[in-house]
Amino acid sequence: MKNTYKTITSLVLALLLVASCTKDFEEINTNPNQPLSVQPSLLLRQVIYDYGEQMSYEGFTAGNLLGQYTTALDFNLFDRHDLKSPQLGGNPWPIFFQNLRDNESIIQLAMENETFAVYEGPSRILKAYMAAALTDLFGDVPYFEAFRGKEGTVTPIYDSQETIYTGDDGILDNLNKGIAALENYSGSISLEGDILFNGDLEGWIRFANSLRIKSLMRISNQTDVSNDLQSIFTSGSFIAVNAENAIFNFTDGEPNNFRLARLRIGDFNNFVLSETMEEVLVGFNDPRIETLFRPFSNSDSGEFNGLLNGIDATQNAAVLADFSLAGTVFRENTGQLDANFITSWETHFLLAEAAERGLITADPQQLYEIGVTQAFEYWQVDLPADYLTSSAPYGTGGDTSIQQIITQKWIANIINGYEGWIEYRRTGFPQLKTISASLNNDIIPVRMPYPAEEEALNSVNYADAASRTDGNSINVPVWWDNN
Repeated sequence: MKNTYKTITSLVLALLLVASCTKDFEEINTNPNQPLSVQPSLLLRQVIYDYGEQMSYEGFTAGNLLGQYTTALDFNLFDRHDLKSPQLGGNPWPIFFQNLRDNESIIQLAMENETFAVYEGPSRILKAYMAAALTDLFGDVPYFEAFRGKEGTVTPIYDSQETIYTGDDGILDNLNKGIAALENYSGSISLEGDILFNGDLEGWIRFANSLRIKSLMRISNQTDVSNDLQSIFTSGSFIAVNAENAIFNFTDGEPNNFRLARLRIGDFNNFVLSETMEEVLVGFNDPRIETLFRPFSNSDSGEFNGLLNGIDATQNAAVLADFSLAGTVFRENTGQLDANFITSWETHFLLAEAAERGLITADPQQLYEIGVTQAFEYWQVDLPADYLTSSAPYGTGGDTSIQQIITQKWIANIINGYEGWIEYRRTGFPQLKTISASLNNDIIPVRMPYPAEEEALNSVNYADAASRTDGNSINVPVWWDNN
């Protein structure tokens, strides 16, 4: 009996000891230097910078090859349109999904905590911006079931591009909700972590409306967007001057310089002026060629020379000194360069196209000339006095005018090469060339392929999406593309 009593007493003491040890267990095991939730200001800064920095590099390397701004001098399967073989760029999928997931956390924080309400508008606008870029490259993608973190499925279905653009919680819906959240915000807490507009909520509203113009024009071949476009244009609430651009600046030195400046010299020397870009710039007698590229080393008179995209380096030995490298703004002087989300000149080119197509009531030539003037200003090049009257005058209407608008927008978008390729797919302009040694039967691709890891990690839904694209073919157009 005495032994039993001692045993019971020991058990009680042990239980009391465990209780006292675990009473404050959560408090004791919480690291005060590693908070359980991230401040939305830190996430906002991270999403803007990470997406802008990575996609600027992607846009210049892989995007510029697809858009035929530059040519890969060395053997490069991607430049020959084997898009499943990315080299020095060409795999933007993880950039989209990582940043969309982080951005979704900002939305949830804003919706759940009134203190963070000011972040709802910007995070919805960023979601729309990144989702549009994602679906414009790939077509149908995981969207409505994606980005939810712990609450979401790891095998989301692929949603149609049409519903991503036009459905509830889609691109246009989030732009409208983002604007409404900003207009209705009456709190006193300022927006922090905003490296695009330094906390200016009106700047975010203008950004959202410029994105609405862009999105509406992108789907304009599939649905009537004229009323919405006219309403935005009449309001005047869009990015109208370069001082309002949605950009952040790179620096001349690390760690915030343009990533191309950090490549080893051999990799940088891989990107030379394309024959397509040379013909366009020289044809316009366009002085921007001296900023965007360098005279080729073997030139005796400071000339520029481009190379046709898609060379087969095993058959044709191209000599670096015979072709023009990218300009110093992309390597030595990247403090003059921006991560470009959307600008006034791009907005005016979109509006010029809308006016030329009769989607808004406005003077398309005036909008075009504003776009050209602002694009020269953006690239810090003086506009020649006769450029708009002699070198690159507005067209004579119809396709000639549309071609002029899109080509000028294409030139200025060299930092966003994917945009040039996307707009080519939508409009057919500028006229890109059949590449030298195509691995795609001399067909210019019209979508990016889903990456190989999707087939492994999301096999059932991948298989369904692949079946809708002829086995993940790069030659099947996306929904808005009926050019």
